[in-house]
Amino acid sequence: MIPSFVSFAGLYNGYLRRCFTGAGLFSQKIDIDNETSLHVWGPRNQSTQKPSLVLIHGFGPMAMWQWRHQVQFLAPHFNLYVPDLIFFGESTTKSKERSEIFQAESVGKLLEKIGVRKCHVAGTSYGGIVAYNLAKMLGEEKIEKVVIASSGVNMTKNHNVALLKRAGVDKIEDLMLPSTPQNLRKLMSLAVARKIPFVPNFFLKDFLNRLYSDNRKEKMELLGGLSLGRVETSNISPIQQEVLILWGEDDQIFPVQMAHELKEVISKNAKIELIKEASHVPQIEKPEEFNKIILKFLRSSS
Repeated sequence: MIPSFVSFAGLYNGYLRRCFTGAGLFSQKIDIDNETSLHVWGPRNQSTQKPSLVLIHGFGPMAMWQWRHQVQFLAPHFNLYVPDLIFFGESTTKSKERSEIFQAESVGKLLEKIGVRKCHVAGTSYGGIVAYNLAKMLGEEKIEKVVIASSGVNMTKNHNVALLKRAGVDKIEDLMLPSTPQNLRKLMSLAVARKIPFVPNFFLKDFLNRLYSDNRKEKMELLGGLSLGRVETSNISPIQQEVLILWGEDDQIFPVQMAHELKEVISKNAKIELIKEASHVPQIEKPEEFNKIILKFLRSSS
């Protein structure tokens, strides 16, 4: 019998912190204006010999849980900055703004505060939407290359309806903000390609409590604040940067057809890479392949 006070999620969280510090990153919380504070992992010793790279996480757990495999691989090559978006981890705001554009503006202010004048940006899922808006907002002068991973930047109302049908839920928050072990199992089954073995309810409840209970009301407002998926056509406009679209071939959240459609509209300098036997989180399912593709793209000459 496992003692009730043992939290597997808490133990793993401690392990993740050691991974990030072991990669030469340190944790800090920065006031970007008089309403908003962002938590960010950044390089303890910033090198002028390395370019900067910002990793933006998706909807779900805080950044540590989504980029663990990447920070250890990429830190030798880049000055890494890994923020928690607003209402994730320790990032908070008193503002009533909830849009993906506000998230991008906040990351932009953070970069200005910590003195990052030029960088690459990579975002996964919801973070890809934020990364796109950041690149559009700051332009080529500040954002060099852009990686959009598993992200419905071009999501339409039809995409949204089809996702709800695949998940067997009535509301998007039931999938993206699960409150029961059953809904968390649904999310996990869509997010990864391989069949997941049975996980006991007490284990899932621990993760729900640790990862999905904080700022739940505000996170629901973030989902409500998304401008995507509400009309029949995509309303994105092209950006000037070179863009890598990186996708799991078996993605069940945003099917791979969306990646091909996105390539046609996001940039004249866009390329696409697909990872076999991976669904919505290829950075976790196939980290070695994911990392090598990103590194090759960011280090190649335009």
